Amino acid sequence: MPRIKPVLIFLIQSVVVGLAAAFVVVLIRPQLLPAIDGGGTLRAGQPASYADAVDIAAPAVANIYTRRIESGGESGRFRVNTSVGSAVLIDPEGFLVTNYHVVSTANEIRIQLADGRVADPELIGVDAETDLALLKVELGTLPAIPLGRSDQLRVGDVVLAIGNPYGLSKTVTQGIVSATGRGAGLLTFENFIQTDAAINEGNSGGALINTSGQLIGINTAVLTQDASTEGIGFAIPIDLVRGVVEEIKTNGRVIRGYVGFVPEEIGRVESAALGLNANTGILLTGVTSGSPAETAGLRAGDIILVINGELIHSRQQALLIVARLNPGDEVQIEGMRIGQRFRATLVATERPSI
Repeated sequence: MPRIKPVLIFLIQSVVVGLAAAFVVVLIRPQLLPAIDGGGTLRAGQPASYADAVDIAAPAVANIYTRRIESGGESGRFRVNTSVGSAVLIDPEGFLVTNYHVVSTANEIRIQLADGRVADPELIGVDAETDLALLKVELGTLPAIPLGRSDQLRVGDVVLAIGNPYGLSKTVTQGIVSATGRGAGLLTFENFIQTDAAINEGNSGGALINTSGQLIGINTAVLTQDASTEGIGFAIPIDLVRGVVEEIKTNGRVIRGYVGFVPEEIGRVESAALGLNANTGILLTGVTSGSPAETAGLRAGDIILVINGELIHSRQQALLIVARLNPGDEVQIEGMRIGQRFRATLVATERPSI
């Protein structure tokens, strides 16, 4: 009998060790855990992968190579500047979207599609104020990317950036939506998707997609990375891209409304002093001579509270409301001047090109 007890202890220890080892294996083997498929749903027993989404979107992401030849001045030599970027096929007929800054100074533009074909595209039109450009290639029917909706994005959604960073074609990086409706002071009209997906030089003009492989944004910028800044990139939302593309296709340029005032944010201290709720209203710091705003009697120092029935919370909101107007549209303004409420009616004109 005395020998049975050590045997029992050994058997119990063996069972405990075996169970512990099995538990560790489950923790470290991702193929035994639920995973997210290309449509964003969980499937059991397979590793987490977004390969299906990439398979859908990547054939529509092209590389851009540009050259600018500049005179060397008195030396008589010529200097050639080259750069790389990305573009996205949004139409089977060969229309591609990229960033304006990718092609703005180029003498020559060359596109390489995901299947290896190369073409010199036609530049259909540009919009510097949203940093977008529309190109077209004549290569028959092409694999256009499916378009999603950026207005349905939520902070925390998984996104993938596809592009040509540093000339490394077909590079895919993963992150999440960090913020929506973000302004960064980079463009006149901003409504950026902020993401921590790695975006580097050459990613500009590339695709930001959701886990279903749909285009939700055009990657455009990344804050300078230093010791205190990392993982902050911006993409132009597809809902804004759609409108710009249609305007360029129809008119060759983007036609926007214009009233001629210069708006700025109102700080919390100033809002409190004026008896306004925080994030309510904008301050006019200038009114352009001869503009609809001047004709209607608006002045620098006026507080604008409502435009066409919409309560104003930010400078960017006011600019976007005015930009969506057509020349000739009436604009109803409600504001405050020296503590007194006032109303004004303006007639929008076309925004001057920059």
